[in-house]
Amino acid sequence: MKAKEIISLGVPGGPAVKAALAGAANLAATGARSSEVRARIRAVVAHPGQHLGDPHFAALAEALHTQAERRGSFLPRHDSIRYRKWGSDFEATALQQMENACSLPIAVAGALMPDAHQGYGLPIGGVLATDNAVIPYAVGVDIACRMKLSVFDLPPGALDHSGDRLAEAIHQETRFGIGAEFRQRRDHPVMDEDWGFSPVTRRLRDKAWAQLGTSGSGNHFVELGLLVLDRDDLGLAAGSYLALLTHSGSRGTGAEVADHYSRIARSAHPELPHQLQHLAWLGLDTAPGQEYWAAMHLMGRYAAANHALIHQHITRHLGVRVLAGVENHHNFAWRESHSGRDVIVHRKGATPAGEGDVGIIPGSMGTPGFVVRGKGNPESLRSASHGAGRRMSRSAARQQFSWEDIQRVLGAANVRLLSAGLDEAPMAYKDIHTVMAAQDDLVEVVARFEPRLVKMAPSGERPED
Repeated sequence: MKAKEIISLGVPGGPAVKAALAGAANLAATGARSSEVRARIRAVVAHPGQHLGDPHFAALAEALHTQAERRGSFLPRHDSIRYRKWGSDFEATALQQMENACSLPIAVAGALMPDAHQGYGLPIGGVLATDNAVIPYAVGVDIACRMKLSVFDLPPGALDHSGDRLAEAIHQETRFGIGAEFRQRRDHPVMDEDWGFSPVTRRLRDKAWAQLGTSGSGNHFVELGLLVLDRDDLGLAAGSYLALLTHSGSRGTGAEVADHYSRIARSAHPELPHQLQHLAWLGLDTAPGQEYWAAMHLMGRYAAANHALIHQHITRHLGVRVLAGVENHHNFAWRESHSGRDVIVHRKGATPAGEGDVGIIPGSMGTPGFVVRGKGNPESLRSASHGAGRRMSRSAARQQFSWEDIQRVLGAANVRLLSAGLDEAPMAYKDIHTVMAAQDDLVEVVARFEPRLVKMAPSGERPED
């Protein structure tokens, strides 16, 4: 082979051409055909890191690897990270997103939960451990979105004979949708914290305060329903209870924090190819990384404050007492130790499931959710799903289902819907029982929650999840 042909195969000029010529001559001497030699060279050019031990083209691989490092080109891992999947009902796009994440040079370990579906960057339901780096879009847009359950001292029969009173409490004490806020602002100590350390939190503090105690859109909800414990747990005797369950996050402020720092991360990594741009990261030993980390934690406390106020005001409106409670969050990054190594674990649409951790995994507006206790499975990075997971897009759900279809399903489940969008049809979600069965080695079920009164953002709202 001549240098001109070597260059036509994608080998850049310089030492790489000389290494390719030598490797081609050595391989040809073994009797290999010219087509095989060309194919091998193309393979090394495509993934030099995977061929550093090649008997004929190690020198070429090393030259290409060195040149790429010098010019700041993206170098995928040559030792691709293996990750385990729970369940089998996955979109091809979600699987590709997980593969992309595991190709990052900062990636250490990964896992895919049974509710997984396509997201931005990391799939929703994806878990990724990284080395001293945080990926804003692997945390997610709705930072620190969470679940909160409060068990009331009301008799469960109130769901049937006092439904209007319960519904009125939800209507009066909640707000849903983009820009939703209360006319009279609510208060919480989180607003007295320092919001000035980041330009985006400083700019949006007033907006965040206006929306304090509200619920957003998309799959966020406020529900009253029946909590059933088959055995004594959660500080309660076995039996049935009336409970309040909420799902919401850090509202538009959290979304702008995500967008702001993702832009900074992308500008710091211009070498990333198009399909990996939403996986751009910030080193935690850099000023932007530290700033994002602080903003993420502030958004966590803000999201918790939203839930605290919803529960506080509905409890006060009804004049009831809280007997027990559970709270957990997703769309976050945690500093943890796994396999003896300190890592940053991103759980985007996945929840912590360390041994003994108590959390909530909801279904849909027409199916039960479950209070669970984690088993601490190391293969999942001590994680579990955050819900049932969508099986179709929002636009597909709007095209395929009608309100008559939804009311038929809700009627059979004895659910009264106060408001929601057509794209939140129960049929748009995976079967929660199948999802739970797929992760029985990750969590054990403590209790079942059956929704009876459900409020979500009305039709036409753009989702924040």
